[in-house]
Amino acid sequence: MTEKTLTRADLSTRINKKLGISQTEAAAVVDGILEELSATLKTEDEVKLSGFGNFIVHKKKERTGRNPKTGKTAKISARKSVSFHPSQMLKKAVNEGQAS
Repeated sequence: MTEKTLTRADLSTRINKKLGISQTEAAAVVDGILEELSATLKTEDEVKLSGFGNFIVHKKKERTGRNPKTGKTAKISARKSVSFHPSQMLKKAVNEGQAS
């Protein structure tokens, strides 16, 4: 298994090569897409990308937790988290070529 991470710069370089647009324009496209995704999730709306997956915002209530080292209880404040659910197409593409 490789330990390669896909970065914003990698994405913009790939878009630059595929579409033949400048590196600056490709970087602006990547940034624009990520800004729109973030803005939509901030309003707690769901993001659905056909053939890729869904990003969903979950509200977590305040709760009492416990420090596993000390056993001391602590209050965990309410917060929001984002989860990603891949589409069947993405799951299939990722698992292609693997033995069942």
